[in-house]
Amino acid sequence: MREKFMYKLNSILTAALLLIPALFAQTKPALVDFELMTWPEVKQALADGKTTALIMNGGTEQRGPQGVNGAHTLIVRKLGVMIAEKLGNAIVAPVIPYSINRANPALPGTIGISSEVFARLNEEVAEQMIANGFKNIVLMGDHGGGQKELSEVATKLSAKYADKGIRVVHCNEFYDKVGKDFDKWLADNGYPAGSHASVKDTSELLYLGGDEGWVRKDLIATAVGDPVRPRGAPREPNVKRINNGIEGDARRSTPEIGRRVVEMKVDYAVDQIHRLLK
Repeated sequence: MREKFMYKLNSILTAALLLIPALFAQTKPALVDFELMTWPEVKQALADGKTTALIMNGGTEQRGPQGVNGAHTLIVRKLGVMIAEKLGNAIVAPVIPYSINRANPALPGTIGISSEVFARLNEEVAEQMIANGFKNIVLMGDHGGGQKELSEVATKLSAKYADKGIRVVHCNEFYDKVGKDFDKWLADNGYPAGSHASVKDTSELLYLGGDEGWVRKDLIATAVGDPVRPRGAPREPNVKRINNGIEGDARRSTPEIGRRVVEMKVDYAVDQIHRLLK
């Protein structure tokens, strides 16, 4: 009786062990990051219908005393993968780590490029992805500077490649609409207004990379900066500046708020991309 029981137990264990590789194969995430793929994997992905390329623009700029300079780039590298996985037919191109900006010796954390270089860089990367076989190119930026240029590049390349059935679009709601809607959420829920390196930016860093060194958590309690001003408006000459890189108040930043920002960005992007490529 005991031998019969042991035989059955061994048979069950053997069957379970044989199933483990299959289970891992089923749960293995789909490859969507161009940088982490081999060329045969890219070619197979294209053949399988992953013909949409996401070109994500990050940026290198100071984010106040509490946020790392590469925040834009680090954020969109993760969000690009999330968006591609949710779309199901997309691959993320290597992130462009520079935005339209200018370095400032008083706050030495920014490496910017000109409008012309930014536009040309996106144009050439888009054309390289087209040459690789992608049929739909989606341009996105996590920085305010450059949104106009991305729209212009999308219009130019769409016209150039229209006869080949290739579309190039600019997913602007990823930045513009999320910013407006999140500002409304802040106001509706009693949070202070903020822009650069404030609650939105710092919370997003906490959620995506709070345990990866993206935020100096010990400095959040003092993360308050200059008053928020409308984009393009001059600074009030009689208001004393803190000049620490923060516009607004980041002291109430949390990972939970960051999760809300991330979900908005991913959902808004996926929804608009579906509409643009319908």
